Amino acid sequence: MQTQFFTLKNGLRVMLIDTNTFPTITTLLLVGAGSRYENADNNGISHFLEHMFYKGSKKYPNPEIISQIIEGMGGYWNAFTSKDYTGYYIKASTDHFPKMIDMIFDLLLNSLFDPHEIEKEKGVICEEINMYEDMPQRRISDIFDNVMFAGNPLGYDIAGSKKTVVSFNRNTFVDYKNQLYHPNNAVLIIAGGLSKNLKFEISNLKYYTEIIEAKFGEWEKEDNYKFITVKGSFTKPRVYVHNKKTEQAHFCFGYPTFKIDDKRKPALKILATVLGGGASSRLFQEVREKRGLCYYIRTGLEQYHDIGSIVTQAGVAKDVEKVKDAVQATQKEHSKIAQGNISDTDIARSKEMLKGRLLLSLEDSFNIAHFYGIKQLHENSVESPEDRIKQIEKVTKQEIVALAKELFAPEKMVFTIIGPFESKDINIDI
Repeated sequence: MQTQFFTLKNGLRVMLIDTNTFPTITTLLLVGAGSRYENADNNGISHFLEHMFYKGSKKYPNPEIISQIIEGMGGYWNAFTSKDYTGYYIKASTDHFPKMIDMIFDLLLNSLFDPHEIEKEKGVICEEINMYEDMPQRRISDIFDNVMFAGNPLGYDIAGSKKTVVSFNRNTFVDYKNQLYHPNNAVLIIAGGLSKNLKFEISNLKYYTEIIEAKFGEWEKEDNYKFITVKGSFTKPRVYVHNKKTEQAHFCFGYPTFKIDDKRKPALKILATVLGGGASSRLFQEVREKRGLCYYIRTGLEQYHDIGSIVTQAGVAKDVEKVKDAVQATQKEHSKIAQGNISDTDIARSKEMLKGRLLLSLEDSFNIAHFYGIKQLHENSVESPEDRIKQIEKVTKQEIVALAKELFAPEKMVFTIIGPFESKDINIDI
C-alpha cells in the first residue's frame, strides 16, 4: 500500500492510503469527540449530533436529498460514536470523490440543526435507548463501564438517557460542536483504489490533495475542549448486580489496564486473545466446551488516553450456581496465566490469530481507513500493518506473565451482571 500523510495549515491531518486495487474508496472523517467529553446535562449529545449531521445542511437541506445523492452514485454512508471519537464516512467509486468530500464537508460544517428535525429525532433516539435496554448482551457492557468509571464521564452511556435527550435544543448542538469540531481535532482518511478510476487516469495522489485543500482548508482552527481524566485508584473489588427479568444472565468480569500508547499494548492483546479470543481460547474451551456453562464467552480490550480495561463477557444460564461456576473458572484461568501456566503453543496460536485477523480485515477499505486513522487521531503517529505485526511477533512469554500478574489483582476486580438476581444472590469469592 502507498501511503501519504500531510497536515493542512489549519491543523487537519490527512492520510491517503492507495491499495491499488478496486476503483472504490472510503472517505472517513474522525473527530476527537465522544461521550467522555460530555457532562451530566448533555450526556448523549455526541451521539445525537452524529444523527443530526445527516438531517440537512445548507447545500444538502434534508435527509431525502442526501440519501438520493449518495445512493445515486452507488455509494453507502454511515456514522458511529464512541467514548472518545466519532466517525463519518462515505464509500463509493473513485470517480465520485469530489462529491464525497463536498458532502462530508457541508454536512458537518454547515449543518442546519433544524429544530423540527431535532424534535423528530428525539423520538428515534429514545427508541434506540429502549432497544439497547432490551438487549442485555449489549447493556451489560454499558453497566460495566458505569461501575468501573463511576464518577467520570468515561462511565456515561454513549446514547445518554431519555431524560437528557429530550431536553436538548438547537443551542445544545451548536455549543457542543463549537467545543470539539475543529480541524486540529480531526483526521481525514481516504483509503482504497486511489490510483484506479473508470473515467480517467490518475497518475499521482495530487488529484486528491488539491480537492481536499480547496474544501477543508476553509475549516477554521480553534482551541479544543479537554476531557476529565480518570482519577482514583482501584483498591477494592467492585460488584454490581442489575436485576432484570431475562432468559439468560450476562456478566462482565474485568480489570483496569493502562493508557492507549503504553508499550505493553501488544502483550495485552495477546493476553486477551489467549484468554477469550475465539473458539480455541482457554476460556471458551474451559467454560463452554468442557463445562457447558455458557453459549458465548469472550475477552476484549478498551484503551483510552488515560486508562483502559480488559474484560471477559459471557452469557450463562440464569442459575446462581452456574454463574458462580463460570466466574470461578474464569478467575482460575486468570490465576494460571499470572503464575506462568501458559504454553508456547497458546502464545504462538494467539499471535497468528491477531496477525491473520488484522490482514483479513484490511481487505475492506473502511477497515484500512479506520486502522490508520485511529492511530493518528489518538496517538498522533502513523503505524503500518507491518509495524503492528512486528510488535506482536516480538512479545515474549515473560512479558505476558508479568502483565497478567500485575493486572489480575483481586482488589482491582470489577464484576457486573444482569439477570433475575438480587445482590445477595451473587457472592463473588475473590
